[in-house]
Amino acid sequence: MVISNKYLQLKVEELRLTHEHKEKKQTEKEEQAEIKAQMREEAKIEAEIKKAEQEAIKEEARFSKALVTARKQLESANDEARSKLEEQIAQLQSDLEAAEQKHQRAQSMAEQTKQGHVYDISNIGSFGENVYKIGMTRRLEPMDRVKELGDASVPFSFDVHAMIHTTDAPSLEKELHRVFDNDRLNMVNRRKEFFQVDLSDIKKAVKNFDIDDAEFIETAVAQDFNETKAIRKQAELKEAIELGAITDLTKTKEPEFAESI
Repeated sequence: MVISNKYLQLKVEELRLTHEHKEKKQTEKEEQAEIKAQMREEAKIEAEIKKAEQEAIKEEARFSKALVTARKQLESANDEARSKLEEQIAQLQSDLEAAEQKHQRAQSMAEQTKQGHVYDISNIGSFGENVYKIGMTRRLEPMDRVKELGDASVPFSFDVHAMIHTTDAPSLEKELHRVFDNDRLNMVNRRKEFFQVDLSDIKKAVKNFDIDDAEFIETAVAQDFNETKAIRKQAELKEAIELGAITDLTKTKEPEFAESI
């Protein structure tokens, strides 16, 4: 049986088109998943901001009411009670200011859709040394997002090396991704935000964007990973002792001259 070149070329073209179609479908699937993830994240942010705003309003009302009551009591208080009431009023004023700041922060986050944090995190146990995820979040509590990432599909939690607050988090994230584009861990799926780069280079890049107050933590604690290594090492040592490969150092050897004593 002889296969003509024309038939072979047609089959090759068919395979190429089939492969392209499958790749396109996969890309579309990933894009839809990304859009849904972003929508879920935005919904969480809106709910978090709304909850924080409502809590702040309640706190403001509670502290204001308590402050009014304490000031009225102060008017008719004797010297002994006056001292305690003055301390109470000072504390209530401090609490009220904190609640007002919390309210203002929530309103600011709701109004400024680009305000947020750009984070630099690592996971030595999952990805090895000098691999960092550079991402952003608009959460009022940015560490909640980091915890979610650690609970998702990796065996160990992430270590935070930097949490940079900025009025334009998407732009800073985009620029850092551009700077380290050639250092991507995954060069195919560009939605993956992992980069194989030295932490000092990330610090320099951030400073180049006129962000001088960004604080970086050099050392990754990697607590779960290091504890896991220690447990495994201990188990291997125990197994080696049981197999007689090495001497159990916990057993004290009697001195050779003990019998002559």
